[in-house]
Amino acid sequence: MVAATTVQPEPTFAVFDWLVLAGYLVAVVAIGLWAGRTRRGADDFFLGGRSMPMWAVAISVLATSQSAATFVGGPALAYRTDLTYLASNAAGLIAVLIVAWLFIPRFYARGVTSIYEMLGQVHGSFSQRMASGMFMIGRVFASGARLFIVAIPFSLIAFGDTAAESMLVSIVLIASGATLYTITGGIRAVIWTDVMQAFVYTITIIAALFVLLHKLDLPIGEIVATLRDADGGTKLRVLDTTSGIALDADQPAKTYTIWTILTGFVLFNVAAYGTDQDLAQRMLTCRNARSGAWSVILSQIIGWPIVGLFLVMGLLLFVYYQRAELLGDAAPAYTIDKPGEVFVAFILHEMPTGLRGLTMAGLFAAAMSSMDSALNAMASTTIADFIRPMRTKLTGAAPSVDVETRWSRIAVAGWAVMLASFALLCVYWHDSSGTPLVDFALNVMVFAYSGLLAVFLTTILTRRGNSDSVAAALFVGFAVVLLLQPNVRSAWMPQAWQGLSFSFGWQMVVATALAMAVCCMGRRQVVTA
Repeated sequence: MVAATTVQPEPTFAVFDWLVLAGYLVAVVAIGLWAGRTRRGADDFFLGGRSMPMWAVAISVLATSQSAATFVGGPALAYRTDLTYLASNAAGLIAVLIVAWLFIPRFYARGVTSIYEMLGQVHGSFSQRMASGMFMIGRVFASGARLFIVAIPFSLIAFGDTAAESMLVSIVLIASGATLYTITGGIRAVIWTDVMQAFVYTITIIAALFVLLHKLDLPIGEIVATLRDADGGTKLRVLDTTSGIALDADQPAKTYTIWTILTGFVLFNVAAYGTDQDLAQRMLTCRNARSGAWSVILSQIIGWPIVGLFLVMGLLLFVYYQRAELLGDAAPAYTIDKPGEVFVAFILHEMPTGLRGLTMAGLFAAAMSSMDSALNAMASTTIADFIRPMRTKLTGAAPSVDVETRWSRIAVAGWAVMLASFALLCVYWHDSSGTPLVDFALNVMVFAYSGLLAVFLTTILTRRGNSDSVAAALFVGFAVVLLLQPNVRSAWMPQAWQGLSFSFGWQMVVATALAMAVCCMGRRQVVTA
């Protein structure tokens, strides 16, 4: 067990730290403005003229998938548990191969801006709007919660606390920065700033590792032996062969087991890369389907070692804080209260001036690379799935280039307000109910993913489904995941089964299977223009 004691107040940022952080933010905005110097309509705003380099798209996909939650949560996870999360990346590689084979060629063949347009072409516009709406709901919750997470360290260094007023200002400042270059440069700005931001947070985690290794000043063999002997020898475990289903309420089901990885996590990642406009949109900016497919595959390959660095950081932080007796006089003079903030505490206490500012810039890089893509993705679905069809139906002609560009930027700004509002709601939500509700917000995309994946798989793999069964499948996917949540499950499950719990992966399997069965009940109809 990780000890829980009091953390000393975090030190104030030095002037040089603020200069480094401000310089980074200025550079990000400048790159975004530079990338947006050309304006060629909404499709260019959202797809970059389908001319983006494959390698840049791959890094952008990586930067978006590895959010602030990875930056803060990766080290915290290894600090608390082990390395089994690393094995879950195998599911990502399997999933992107499926997406590259089944999904991306069909998106390119149909020439879509929003991937939900494909559903509209097959099942009708109602299905398109339903799927797009489900994506929007899930993305507001997930991205808004990520914005809340990154506002916590910003509030600590800027105001010395996380009071509601301080958090409000922090949320607005971070959201404004990401919105400024996204609203100006569109997807080009998103991709090129993501490239810079991925570089920054990779460099910062490497620098933090060097600083920590220097402070530990222990032979690598001794560090490995310490980890091998810790927590019953489980700190270095990579594979967990348990089922991911628990029969005892006192022993909750484990999340990262080999069985959940090969089932639920594969499905979740197929949904993330193939049915979520946030990530799928990036692949549509490449010159052709082949480049789009290789971009997502490459993102997974280069992502593995980066995830490994964050997990190694967590293991080393465990030695530094929980085995401080090995360090003698070099041991830290304080202990950790909240393991989930262990990496942030190390940055603020132990990183040298300047490098501390750069490391916090890496944290904001991870956060902004997720927010900018979410804003652009939600704006693209707003235009392609709602405004453009509505305008065409009313006037008989699509909006002009200038009109769509203006509406696209208004949509970005509108969704920025929505994300910031939900992030602010998380402040009060967290204060009144604790972290479980925030955890729910971070994982809420599974509620949308199960139904979305079922609909897309039905559309691609079968000749079944219609607008009614699509709507029903989206509802069933959401409802099944909700019913499997611990607090809800106790209300309907027989008393004898109350100790039964399913890990995240099995929830995804059950919900997707049931939703797909419902979707297949509909007989496909011919859609007329």
